[in-house]
Amino acid sequence: LFARTVNAAPEHKRPKIVAITGTNGKSTTTALIGHICAAAGRDTRVGGNIGVGVLDLDDMHGGAVYVLEMSSYQLDLTSSLKPDVTVLLNISPDHLERHGGMEGYVAAKRRLLLNQGKGDTAVIGVDDPWGQRICTEITAANRRTIVPISASKAMGRGVYVLQGLLYDATGERAAEVVDLLRAKSLPGRHNWQNAAAAYSAVRGLGLTSQEAADGLMTFPGLAHRMETVAHVGKVRFVNDSKATNADAARQAMSSYPKFYWIAGGQPKTGGIDDLTDLFPRIEKAYLIGEAQADFAKVLKGKAKVAECGTIEVATAMAYADALASGQDAVVLLSPACASFDQFADFEARGEAFRAAVTALTTPAAKGARA
Repeated sequence: LFARTVNAAPEHKRPKIVAITGTNGKSTTTALIGHICAAAGRDTRVGGNIGVGVLDLDDMHGGAVYVLEMSSYQLDLTSSLKPDVTVLLNISPDHLERHGGMEGYVAAKRRLLLNQGKGDTAVIGVDDPWGQRICTEITAANRRTIVPISASKAMGRGVYVLQGLLYDATGERAAEVVDLLRAKSLPGRHNWQNAAAAYSAVRGLGLTSQEAADGLMTFPGLAHRMETVAHVGKVRFVNDSKATNADAARQAMSSYPKFYWIAGGQPKTGGIDDLTDLFPRIEKAYLIGEAQADFAKVLKGKAKVAECGTIEVATAMAYADALASGQDAVVLLSPACASFDQFADFEARGEAFRAAVTALTTPAAKGARA
């Protein structure tokens, strides 16, 4: 209905639409694009799979920018949406039961690009083989402006980040745009990819490089995604509840040399097997939800484990162990699981973690520890 309404509007009353999808990073990138556009003075509405539903957004008008996060489920039901700018961040195995396997999942993500034509912009992450393939195939079609992005390699054409420096190579030569190491809310390589995508998307809308750079540096961050919710003494509590699969958890786990890990919930296909290389960073794992027994088996002999059942128990135990270490420490909630075994959604899980952390700082809790 939203797509039909936009398509039916006269050209001068038609808003600009940016649509974002990918396995990981969608919400951060969507929020980041919305922030940059609003900071540059654009009338901006952010919604879709984040925050407000598409049909509940304020009425459209010419000059407005709609920034929409699109899940694979939503894309399965979409045939007429024609975004001015599309962003396909990355693809890794997820929701395979819903889509009948990896090819079905990739096909759902690719639907975002279906209706674009001349004058539109497609931003494609090329740090995974599926994104590389899609970028190659739509480049051959040559109907739109295509901007490949990478957070791991330099490219002759596109936008990329090396060691925190974002480069724009869409013109005659690569130009350094901004040092993302100074952007406090965009730590880690995964956020560098998000930043490259957001920069490319807003440039596709006509914003200047400086407007894009300024917006990247002032982004406040996204709740439930590597969000520091508190410091209690030497212990830092990080809420990464939005990490609903192993690939998303990897992004947070890779950002800290050592951490006390709260994980578990409703497991996804493959569990945490792909995270084995990061197990040496785990000081101790505190497991919750349906996945705790299976995760304990995977971690056996590789990391210390406590089966806690609930976030409240896990948070209290992790804090006690981190405090006893006497060192600067990170307690990281990055579940690598869906939340639906114990919570309505990942936001509710993140708020439960926040509440558990707050409970640790109450006078009663302090007295009990004393």
